[in-house]
Amino acid sequence: MSHSIDPARVVAHAAALDGVEVHRAWGETSCFYNPGGVFARGTYFLTIKEKDGDNDRASGLDREDVWRLNIGTARPDFEALFGPPPKRPGKGGTIEGPWDFTALDQIMPHPVYGWMSWIAIVSPSLETWRRCIPLVDSAYAKARTTFEKRLRAAGKASA
Repeated sequence: MSHSIDPARVVAHAAALDGVEVHRAWGETSCFYNPGGVFARGTYFLTIKEKDGDNDRASGLDREDVWRLNIGTARPDFEALFGPPPKRPGKGGTIEGPWDFTALDQIMPHPVYGWMSWIAIVSPSLETWRRCIPLVDSAYAKARTTFEKRLRAAGKASA
């Protein structure tokens, strides 16, 4: 495997998109669409997870220099890669399927949120990151659409 890219490079790509906020907490960096800070949190489309958590230990992020890129893809993008999303796992569980969630530099369904069409890559190489950029951009477009729906449902003016 090629060496992993720096997670800061991924965050910089997402943060450069219009209306994106970045939040860091609990060993995770979250990027969400929230122009003008309308909501406490906007619509998530990308996260970087740098350590295992109580409800997500599937990727073995306690290994040195291992982190996971998570992308909230649009369902057609997910299905083009993996077919229909798997069933939702039970609390504290992982989705069922043939994936090794600890494997480095492999695009796969997110171990917990794959049922929501999220994908995950543990310590992606530069080559794999380049393959993911269109998926990030598509996830961003999906987040914008979802955000606009939330605005209308909340009776707020468009940002």
